[in-house]
Amino acid sequence: MKTVKNVVLVHGAFADGSGWRPLYEVLSKKGYRVTIVQNPLTSLEDDVAATKVVLDRQDGPTILVGHSWGGAVITEAGNHPNVAALVYVAAFQPDNGQSALDWLMTAPPAPENGVLPPDESGIVYYDEAKYHAGFCADISKEEAEFMFASQGAFYAKGFTTPITDAAWKNKPAYAVIATEDKSIAPEIQEAMYTRSNTKATEVKGSHCVFMSQPVAVADVIIAAANDQEAYN
Repeated sequence: MKTVKNVVLVHGAFADGSGWRPLYEVLSKKGYRVTIVQNPLTSLEDDVAATKVVLDRQDGPTILVGHSWGGAVITEAGNHPNVAALVYVAAFQPDNGQSALDWLMTAPPAPENGVLPPDESGIVYYDEAKYHAGFCADISKEEAEFMFASQGAFYAKGFTTPITDAAWKNKPAYAVIATEDKSIAPEIQEAMYTRSNTKATEVKGSHCVFMSQPVAVADVIIAAANDQEAYN
């Protein structure tokens, strides 16, 4: 058996690639070659294209990991031939013809949720007053302030764009359910992953569980890598 040593990380909305650093450090120390996508967040198509650019540069089989909105991105980009398996971290997992918003509307938002309506440019931001409690309650106030300051400008049309070719139908899929999530309700995560027969692991953490519990999230990624046999 040949284990997979490449990991590509895809961030979500209201964040950027810098949030992956704790997970990057855990995986790198265990010998994985980790690459972080910087999504433009301008559309689903643009984020998928940015992810495919990174996947093109991988030297073999790769575990493709998405957080939050990044789950929709990896659902479409995961058809790339270098992708051996998908890992959803508190992430959207739409089916063909579904959008991230379709799933978000299946449960009422938590009181802490701070997603604001689109502004005049069609960009969605997270309410600064709710960011720490609603997005990343289990990291420090200082880390949360940096996350808020470094978030990308997310164009709302991404949330409403349907998936055309869901990769989880053809690739092994794994997931982390963040049990304390106030941005994507845990019951939404469980419903998505149950529907797709995704191998899901519950981890006690906020929407940014990959920052607060990087070892637990890394364990799921490593299990996904170890489960894959020699790349065909």
